[in-house]
Amino acid sequence: MSNQIKVAVAGAAGRMGREVVKLVLEDADLELVAAVNRSQEGTDAGTLVGLPACGVKLTSDLEMALVETKPDVLVDFTTPQFAYPNTALAISHGVRPVVGTTGFTPEQIEELDKQCQSKELGGLIAPNFSIGAILMMKFAAQAAKYFPHLEIMEFHGDQKLDAPSGTAIKTAELIAQNREEIRQGNPEEEETIEGARGGYYNGFRIHSVRLPGVFAQQEVIFGGFGQTLKIRHDSYERAGYMPGVKMAIEKVMTYSGMIYGFDHFIE
Repeated sequence: MSNQIKVAVAGAAGRMGREVVKLVLEDADLELVAAVNRSQEGTDAGTLVGLPACGVKLTSDLEMALVETKPDVLVDFTTPQFAYPNTALAISHGVRPVVGTTGFTPEQIEELDKQCQSKELGGLIAPNFSIGAILMMKFAAQAAKYFPHLEIMEFHGDQKLDAPSGTAIKTAELIAQNREEIRQGNPEEEETIEGARGGYYNGFRIHSVRLPGVFAQQEVIFGGFGQTLKIRHDSYERAGYMPGVKMAIEKVMTYSGMIYGFDHFIE
């Protein structure tokens, strides 16, 4: 199909990368043209994800893959160490980045936006592709107008590298847009164990739990006089993110500039 969107996947052998490869191979609107990973070079991407061989072999050379296959979109689920250079490289080759890796600084996002604008390319950096998680963030931001006292609890597996999660940070940023900074708790409060009250953001606290057996959950707890409100989202498997990834791949074909946050696509 000539109107298929050509997709390259970076971090293709990772846990999220495999789900993206499977999504692209099984979707008639998408075409997998490259699969990039630092290991398992030469492995067929279809075989890697339990599907019939597709003829696309894993390679460790991202630039060569971009030059040879000319994808429309690069989906990147690598690590913070590689995500920024991968994204900049994609833009330089006229490829639209869809990035699920966290760890970008505001300055890096601003620079990538300039690069996208100069090339007239759309791009997306999204801490979370779950539509349910985005709704949780939006609901929490609305609730903060009426319940300014809150704390965020986020739970992930013990191998997650960053804390707090990108989702928690994005949630905090959205809440801060609707809430004056209020330093919560007793003004004489003292931590007898450092870090017991969690990370400080705009007057409220973010707590990161890291345990084996946990996938991804987040709860925003609001407190008011005589009542509490809890807004919670639970993810149980990575396949739940794929409808959002598909939407992102399609959306970046339609605009110019780097967008931070999948919430911009959810009204």
